[in-house]
Amino acid sequence: MNQPAATHLESWNAKQELAERMIPMIGQLYRDHDVVMSVHGRTLVGQSAIDIIRAHSFARKIDVNELPLTETFAIIETLAAIQPGPASIDLALLAAAFRATESADLESFLREQLASNADTAPTAGSDVVLYGFGRIGRLLARIIIDHSGSENGLNLRAIVVRKGSENDLEKRANLLRRDSVHGPFNGTISIIPEENVILANGVRIQVIYSNDPASVDYTAYGINNAILVDNTGRWRDAEGLGQHLQNNGIARVLLTAPGKGDMLNVVYGVNNDKITDADTILSAASCTTNAITPVLKVINDEYGVKQGHVETVHAYTNDQNLIDNFHKGDRRGRSAALNMVLTETGAAKAVAKALPEFEGKLTGNAIRVPTPDVSMAVLNLQLEKETTREEINELLRQVSLTGALRTQIEYVESSEIVSMDFVGSNRAGIVDGLATIVTGSTAILYVWYDNEYGYSCQVVRIIEQLAGSHPAQVPARNA
Repeated sequence: MNQPAATHLESWNAKQELAERMIPMIGQLYRDHDVVMSVHGRTLVGQSAIDIIRAHSFARKIDVNELPLTETFAIIETLAAIQPGPASIDLALLAAAFRATESADLESFLREQLASNADTAPTAGSDVVLYGFGRIGRLLARIIIDHSGSENGLNLRAIVVRKGSENDLEKRANLLRRDSVHGPFNGTISIIPEENVILANGVRIQVIYSNDPASVDYTAYGINNAILVDNTGRWRDAEGLGQHLQNNGIARVLLTAPGKGDMLNVVYGVNNDKITDADTILSAASCTTNAITPVLKVINDEYGVKQGHVETVHAYTNDQNLIDNFHKGDRRGRSAALNMVLTETGAAKAVAKALPEFEGKLTGNAIRVPTPDVSMAVLNLQLEKETTREEINELLRQVSLTGALRTQIEYVESSEIVSMDFVGSNRAGIVDGLATIVTGSTAILYVWYDNEYGYSCQVVRIIEQLAGSHPAQVPARNA
């Protein structure tokens, strides 16, 4: 017999009440103790009650059943009493582990799980400078500010730009406040004109005007040992980017574009373990390279890739012209808003910088299309072994849920999903399972990616590694 509508509403209201009671405890643990809580990698910090319920519902993809809020509420309430040290806590995995013990002593269980980081003290955080404040720069600012509540991670201290007008500061603040693609800033923004400062959710961002990357004394602003993120794309080699290191206060430089020469090009999740203290200048590669490399690694590890071609259907960028005008690049002078523009991409070759086993195996082209954000990569791969559509999709689905690359790869199956549905995705790439084609040893995979926000999340992950601001995972896991 069907349940009455009132029963469903009562159940929903009970969930919402529990989620609302969680919010202040999640916030306090984050701000005071650098404890970041998530459900299968989906953060609960700064989320609404509805977002928290949605994250618990997502657990059905992995555990079959929805994660009960009663279980996670008990864990959060006990953690609030324990007041642990810095940790990244996955409530879904923790709840499952406690269930498996069949114990009633939740506090003892949690203390045992937290024992390895019991003496870990919060750090002072690392200063970050954004050199350039365009599409990627502003998204990086949003993400870092959103993560700034604990004051133990990344401290966005300054942006460096060329002054565009007398009201430049106000215009920069307004561009951070409102975005035609990604929506309004999540919080409040004001300016201190006499000090050239933007205040965003309490974060004081010094705006520094300079035309010369080697002429800024960052220590004059109290900035020391900072990680500078160059998102201008103006310099792509170690010599050009090395100008930043001539300044007092800058310790490392990260480029948000493919680096030239012997520079380490990092795709987080794939080769970030290659970063050493000697890498003072490194690259976060490109949005497309970040989207396809994790998927290519999974496929190559399981089946082997003999040869392949990458065709990217890419949103237009600021590099193109709105209407026809001169452009030094072929075809890019034609109107971005009116045309599909066939152009080249270095992403196929760049994959080999993160995965050397792909050297000489991939070719690629790009088609710029009249959409402002979200792109797609079509991977046409010749494999060493034969497989089936079902097998390859299940592999990618499992990796996206529980694998080592789960923060890079998402997997979807929907006959109604389109590009705008992926705006704001924090994954490097999203495999469209319904589009997968497999014939023997030939596999064609379709990978969506938010070429702005998803890429920016990958960049922030690298910055966090450089800063050493990743707290220990609880429960500990090897995958």
